[in-house]
Amino acid sequence: MKQFVNYLLDWQKNVFQRLTILLTIIISGILFTIPAVATGLYEMPSLQTINHNWIIDEAEVISRATENTINRTLEELTDQTDNQVRIVIIRRLDYGETSSSFAIALFKKWFPIPQEQVNKVLLVLDTLTNDAAIITGDKIKPLISDDIANSIVSETLMLPLRNGNKYNQSLLNTSNRMFAVLSGQPDPGPPAIVDNRQLEPNFPKAEDIDQGNAIAWVVGLLIAATIIPMATYYIYQINQTSSDGQDNLS
Repeated sequence: MKQFVNYLLDWQKNVFQRLTILLTIIISGILFTIPAVATGLYEMPSLQTINHNWIIDEAEVISRATENTINRTLEELTDQTDNQVRIVIIRRLDYGETSSSFAIALFKKWFPIPQEQVNKVLLVLDTLTNDAAIITGDKIKPLISDDIANSIVSETLMLPLRNGNKYNQSLLNTSNRMFAVLSGQPDPGPPAIVDNRQLEPNFPKAEDIDQGNAIAWVVGLLIAATIIPMATYYIYQINQTSSDGQDNLS
């Protein structure tokens, strides 16, 4: 009898410990994410290294096809007008850094001589916060006014990001608009705003269902690991008492 009880207690203890570890791992994965390594100014490659790569996707949020299309667009812009646009996408900035301060510092690093800056444009996007900044040289400012620059960042770039983090569409729209403006074409303006609120389904997302099911399963197993040994022991005690009572009557 004593060995059986010890066996049940050990089994319950081992199952409870393993399920507790599993529950901790699942909850940690749901509630916390490992912060990405921040990108500092000195992690950025030199201008000579990137050569004709007009877009640098350190965050890896756009497809290779999108990257190639943007590179061709901005290469054509340089060939036609001598205006150069650089786009940098990073996953996370250093603590205390902003997209604007980072863009200014990178612009000066890549183009330290004022004469080099006049026909340059630098757009920086931080994907952790979806914050962006645009820096323009003196020759660019008559083409990209402050109003247009603000519209490019806050509307052309950001609207697709607000509607589902559509980075490919966002960067394609942005490069196409800057190509038009910097090549002397009429400004196409930001993309039209489409209200999709009535089209959004009212059912939960798949990842929410998966997470809810995972927690429910773990909680259920924890309850089972506690109740089953107790119930087994209780039934055993009843049977044992019944057997002892019958033996005494005999």
